[in-house]
Amino acid sequence: MDDESLEQQINLWRDYLRRRQTIHSLDIEELEDHLREQIAALVEAGLSTDEAFLVAVKRMGELDDLSNEFAREHSGRLWKQLVVTSSESAKQRGRAFTETIVVMCLAVVAALAIKLPTAFGIHLYKDSGFYARNLSFFVLPFLTTYFVWKRGDKLFTRRWIVVAFAVAAFFANTYPFSPGGHTEVLTSLHLPLVLWVVVGTTYAGTRWGDVAGRMDFIRFSGELFIYYVLIALGGGVLTAFTILIFQAIAVDIEPLLMSWLVPCGAMGAILIGSWLVEAKQSVIENMAPVLTRLFTPLFAIMLVTFLITLVWTGRGVDIDRNVLIVFDLLLVVVLGLLLYAISARDQRLPPNLFDVLQVVLVISALLADAVALWAIATRISEFGLSPNRVAALGENLILLVNLGWSAVLYIRFLCRSRSFAELEQWQTNYLWVYAVWATIVVVVFPPVFAYI
Repeated sequence: MDDESLEQQINLWRDYLRRRQTIHSLDIEELEDHLREQIAALVEAGLSTDEAFLVAVKRMGELDDLSNEFAREHSGRLWKQLVVTSSESAKQRGRAFTETIVVMCLAVVAALAIKLPTAFGIHLYKDSGFYARNLSFFVLPFLTTYFVWKRGDKLFTRRWIVVAFAVAAFFANTYPFSPGGHTEVLTSLHLPLVLWVVVGTTYAGTRWGDVAGRMDFIRFSGELFIYYVLIALGGGVLTAFTILIFQAIAVDIEPLLMSWLVPCGAMGAILIGSWLVEAKQSVIENMAPVLTRLFTPLFAIMLVTFLITLVWTGRGVDIDRNVLIVFDLLLVVVLGLLLYAISARDQRLPPNLFDVLQVVLVISALLADAVALWAIATRISEFGLSPNRVAALGENLILLVNLGWSAVLYIRFLCRSRSFAELEQWQTNYLWVYAVWATIVVVVFPPVFAYI
């Protein structure tokens, strides 16, 4: 480690302390002086600068809890830097460049794939049902290819993944759906969930059978969502400005953008976002937990206020279908907050105030889910069974079980009678429940409900 690298490591350590509101800048300066003294003494004793930094941080950890936490979180990275030679660093840079090229090529292929049906007379806006059912196949096979390449797997060892995509494509395109019917819409909504689990098996690789591997995929999914939203917002601004500046010269470029830039960009952005998550984890790891901690109390306050108002006014929930959809989306968002908060939490830390807020959020969502189930049951008793009502009933029951047992495990963790690892294991194992239910909706619902 040269002097420049040493300064980078010290800056990393200093920035880590600055992000903690409990420590003042003067204290950081004092700790930094002490750290530099330790490094200088160790170098004088015969250690190299990289070894001296590592040992000094370790010694600081024995005196200061924050430094200890820093050492625990970053020691793996420091040891990697200790043993990586300059030739190995060059190889890593070469592989990073190769990965960039691979991702860009796959993104271009995904962007062009969504326009391929046009060559066969199938147009994006006129044949929306076809595109809705097949949207996953325009991007997820290429994302899967990226992870297979990145993990170094051989294609023949992943034959079942090809079979899974082929079977999914068969059910999506051979069923005689009524155009715009309920079962077609349900298939369009649930098929991506089934295939996303398939993607997860390639992302985690051999670690998919472990809780940590599945939890890493959950974390990746949340971080990809954040990146994708940011890319979409930037793309929206770019599209708006492009339309406006071309209007200044009396050229209507909007049809071209809507038929090419928007759909192609939407597909390619998933590959680019995935690559950014892999390459820029240190950035998103700082952003995502902050967003989780911001929105968890806000959603908890909103749900508690709603439940109090519901009881106070004595009014029932509107059983309109759109209202029930909003309820389900709200529960999915709450579940997403819970999953990502769990994935970003260090299970070794004791319970804290944020964990209490998480329990409040989960219990509030559980009660809201019970209200939604009552409304669905009322709607079924009044209007009878339909694909949408049965799907909503099943999904709310699945969410009810998940949230209910999550609340029990979380409360036990707060009472220190159970470990946080049990909550992680419950959530990662429950991924299969969602995948199985989504598969049932895609495969079983259409023929049972006569493809309406």
